[in-house]
Amino acid sequence: MKLSLCLACVLFLFTGLPVFSQGNPLWLRYPAISPDGQTLLFEYKGDIWSVPSAGGNAMPLTLSESYEFAPVWSHDGKWIAFASDRYGNFDVFIMPSTGGEAKRLTYHSTREVPSSFTADDKAVIFSATRQDLASHVQFPAGGMSELYSVPVAGGRV
Repeated sequence: MKLSLCLACVLFLFTGLPVFSQGNPLWLRYPAISPDGQTLLFEYKGDIWSVPSAGGNAMPLTLSESYEFAPVWSHDGKWIAFASDRYGNFDVFIMPSTGGEAKRLTYHSTREVPSSFTADDKAVIFSATRQDLASHVQFPAGGMSELYSVPVAGGRV
């Protein structure tokens, strides 16, 4: 009885395992629908992907060893902003929504995550915890971040 049970377990492990590993991708996070409703951005395994909202193949917009997440669309649909740890901590980057080279907009040592673009698409609004002192009750958790803006052309926050 024990031998047949062990044999059944071994057979299940070798034949049943591929069934579980061939499932649909999980952990598709931070969805962002384009202003025209035609395209969906999302984060998967640390990269930003784009897929038609009607369905189809997803295409990577970023592929790197760094971790990118939290994509947001400009109101005209031409740009996306996202957070990336390319330089050690999460900074705000901007790139064309069709893909291309990303431009770094923030350079602070705290975690900065984009929230939106301004109404005229001339700046990115992002959250960060820049003003909390070490003696603050929430330090270093950053549960109550502040909002900042930075021009899309780069410049002073």
